[in-house]
Parts: sequence; structure tokens; C-alpha cells
Amino acid sequence: MPIALFATCVIDQLAPNIGLAALDVLDRAGAKAAFPMGQTCCGQPFFNAGYRDEAARLARATVTVLEPFDTVVVPSGSCTAMIRVHYPQLFPADDPIQPAVDKLAKRTFEFSEFLAKKLGVTADQGRAPPLEPNRPAAGDGPVTVHDGCHGLRELGLGAACRSLLGGIGTEVRELADRQQCCGFGGAFSVKFDRISTSMGNAKADAIGATGAKTVVTCDPSCLLQIRGILERRGSDVTVVHLAEYLAQRAGR
Repeated sequence: MPIALFATCVIDQLAPNIGLAALDVLDRAGAKAAFPMGQTCCGQPFFNAGYRDEAARLARATVTVLEPFDTVVVPSGSCTAMIRVHYPQLFPADDPIQPAVDKLAKRTFEFSEFLAKKLGVTADQGRAPPLEPNRPAAGDGPVTVHDGCHGLRELGLGAACRSLLGGIGTEVRELADRQQCCGFGGAFSVKFDRISTSMGNAKADAIGATGAKTVVTCDPSCLLQIRGILERRGSDVTVVHLAEYLAQRAGR
């Protein structure tokens, strides 16, 4: 089936290594994906700021670019939620593009969700193509997982990431309050920087309490927020996207 990787603005501009890792892991899992060059922002920043017309224009462009593909994989819970949950809300029911929007929403999956639910890469089944199951890299140690708000609350994700980590024998040490926001929230971190920093510091404290030296997340925006907070503290904790974590271990 033709698969597209929708890489998101944050990955394209700030963390291209996440996109490359996602393509590598998908390929190892038997789901080779293409990267449509015409893709751009999904429109979420406009949508969240109340600029619905601008968001709709970007949504139309995204629908057109992704129309040839049977499946769209997005290594970001927030951008997946934009396409799957909010795109159908952007247009009136009688808009000619609405059927295409609804179809795209149904065939768009977040990265961990696609691996676990569509390809069956789960710990329960003992099948983990990106790495041999139960063969963690020596000395890696336990990790903790941060759940992005959009993935957790709008898409109901969280179990998929942990299942994939468990499938390769990784020990996960849960945060005390795993549902707590990291404080990024896009424009929120700019408009309410003190609140955002306070929330980020609380998340960093929770991470430190686990003793884990690696944080795994499925949302690149959260990754930037948490990494920034930890770096300013001089912490030796590494923050990586799930795709990077899996790709690094597959290459050993």
C-alpha cells in the first residue's frame, strides 16, 4: 500500500533526524514510505490561534498532497490530531473537499500507533521488526516516557509506545504523573512563558525522580521543550523521539 510520511514543520525545520529515523524504522518493519515533497505545515498553529481561514488553506493543500496515498504516517501526536480530529471541523458539510478530508482523517496514523496497531509490532506478539525482540542494547538502561497531550487526550495513545519499547526488552519507569503537560503547547510557551517554564520544570523534576537517563516521547514539540529545560539545568538525561530510539537500536 502506498504510504506517505508527513514529517511536520518541527521535524522538517528543527529535527530532520527524527524524520529520517521514522523512514528507517518503517522500512525495517516492511512498510517503506515515501516523502511527498509538496507537504508543508498542517495548519495547527493557525488553528490554535483562531485563524481558521488560514488553517483551512493549509488543510486543503495537505489533502491534495496526500490524496495519492492509502496511508499517512505522522511522527507527531499533535499533527496527527490536527488532521484526524480538526480537519473535518474546518469545512462546512457542503464543501466539495469534505469527503476527501474525511477520508484522509481515517487513513492517517501517528507513528507508534501505525507500528503497533496496523503492523502488529507489539510486545504481546513478540514481533518487533525494528529489532530482535527481548534484545536490548547493552548498557542502555531504563527509560521514562512522556506522553504528549494531543496524542494522549485526543488520540488515546500511550499504550502503543510502551508496547513497542517492551517488545525490544526496554524497561520503562513511569513518571509520577504521566498525564501532566510539559508546558510547551505551541504559542502557549511564548504567550505564557513563565507558566510554560514552571510546567516544564515540574516535568523535569518528575523525570529526575525516575532515575532514568533517557526520555522517550512521540511528539517532537514536547521533545524540544523537555530537552531545553533539562539542558538549562545541566542534566545528563537524553531526550529522544521513539523513532530515533528504535532506529538507533536497529543499527547496532
